[in-house]
Amino acid sequence: MADEAKARGNAAFSAGNFEEAIKHFSDAVALAGTNHVLYSNRSACYASLHKYQEALEDAKKTVELKPDWPKGYSRLGAAYVGLKKFPDAVSAYKKGLEYDPSNEALKSGLADAQESMSGGGQPSPFGNLFQGPDVWAKLQQDPRTKGFLAQPDFLKMMQDLQRNPNALNLYMNDPRMMQVLGVLLGVNIHTPSKEEMEKGVFEEEQEASSQPSETSRRETSKPAAPAPEPVPEPMEIPDEDREKKEKKAAAIKAKEAGNEAYKKKDFEAALANYSKAIELDDEDISYLTNRAAVYLEMGKYEECIKDCDQAVERGRELHSDYKMVAKALTRKGSAYVKLAKCAKDYEPAIEIFNKALTEHRNPDTLKKLNDAEKVKKELEQKEYFDPKIADEEREKGNDYFKEQKYPEAVKHYSEALRRNPNDVKAYSNRAASYTKLGAFPEGLKDANKCLEIDPSFIKGYSRKGAIQFFMKEYDKALETYQTGLKYDEHNQEMMDGIQRCVEQINKTNRGDISAEELKERQAKAMQDPEIQGILSDPVMRQVLIDFQESPKSAQDHMKNPMIMAKIQKLVAAGIVQVR
Repeated sequence: MADEAKARGNAAFSAGNFEEAIKHFSDAVALAGTNHVLYSNRSACYASLHKYQEALEDAKKTVELKPDWPKGYSRLGAAYVGLKKFPDAVSAYKKGLEYDPSNEALKSGLADAQESMSGGGQPSPFGNLFQGPDVWAKLQQDPRTKGFLAQPDFLKMMQDLQRNPNALNLYMNDPRMMQVLGVLLGVNIHTPSKEEMEKGVFEEEQEASSQPSETSRRETSKPAAPAPEPVPEPMEIPDEDREKKEKKAAAIKAKEAGNEAYKKKDFEAALANYSKAIELDDEDISYLTNRAAVYLEMGKYEECIKDCDQAVERGRELHSDYKMVAKALTRKGSAYVKLAKCAKDYEPAIEIFNKALTEHRNPDTLKKLNDAEKVKKELEQKEYFDPKIADEEREKGNDYFKEQKYPEAVKHYSEALRRNPNDVKAYSNRAASYTKLGAFPEGLKDANKCLEIDPSFIKGYSRKGAIQFFMKEYDKALETYQTGLKYDEHNQEMMDGIQRCVEQINKTNRGDISAEELKERQAKAMQDPEIQGILSDPVMRQVLIDFQESPKSAQDHMKNPMIMAKIQKLVAAGIVQVR
């Protein structure tokens, strides 16, 4: 029963139905609560829905049930990254790498988390090379460095580097250090022995897979060296492994040929080479994503989507790097964009781009998502655009407004704006409805929008000024009415608004308002970034002190129009009172 629920959850996850997948995995957990894989899969679903706290809880349960399973720490790290807890994410990825040092997903996650934690700075190339419990194990296991561990000066050198990696340059002249770097970095670095340097001989080292390395440096303390030890025979490589290795090499060669053909836009040749690579090696999904790119260029979008789906499925089976899976999903989304003909056709592409971003947040994928959403919105508006119906809806809104049924009026004004997003009258009328409902922020937003569309629309200034007045932002309302008066010098609404604002400002200056009202106005003013900027300006702070303590200096300040404008702003906001 638990396996059936798990299978249904996996299918829902692959289809992008994360909520449904969570339900199935939860059913499986109820039947098999000690199965760590179920919590891991559910954690991935939660992360795909950006529910990172729930993802974290399941990831913690995963590593609790199976502490030596690397993937559990990958889930844990991803959840911490989603919660912006980058130090915890780094710790999780490092813990996972202790169990599987070669895990590419953990390495990639660690690099991303470290970059986010440091604000994008580049890490030191050898910062962590000498750290970790596996350093000594690697040196012990490799014949090139095993003998060094019996040398006290070598042990002291390694311990010094573990304490201070920046001391590496002090030991670079020591030939043993070059061998250590080769082992820890996983590359072959051959340094000539003393005897070789004297003879002028320096032969390249053979690959470790085909020829074992020479034994460690021989003891020189004894006068007579024993008879040379017989060189061991090269390790026999099974035919099956040799064949697999040859196929992989041939696949890489075919891929390179495909890349060259792709650059030359010889798509048929590129397809042939990528297909050959896929036949030779089915454990590298890059061959599939590359062939999908060719299909995309050729306009064969269905084939592109098919290859991308296969790459995602195979990538999950092989636990491939999340970035490669994300790349396949992004390419699939691009194919859906090419197939789109109307707004509804963009929905699959948007869904796929979002899935890709849950695997890896790539700037290119994010841009493609934003572009697709923008085009979808534009198409929706274009398909829905109808000025005639917009006028009818606005008139219905006017009728409800007259009947004082303001919620119904808002509904029809909103429909009018969906039909015609540039109807300034609909914005103005909806702002008036919001004002009646006491929804001042929404009303102010509509008033600003109608003035953005038509700066000369005088009614917009009337709506905006009235809302600001009701919000007791008298200084801002005064500015709005004064701006409106520039477009219509004899407009009575603007002049009446100015008079009301001046009366309120003067009332505040005379102290004719209650202490509670003054406190409310000052608190609101202090939230204004412009007021905050004035009060945090050292020059203005000194000006305010001079106004209190030095009348002569205050008179000098009043001659400066910029300072006076700021003083008037503080007076109008109730921060400063003139007696």
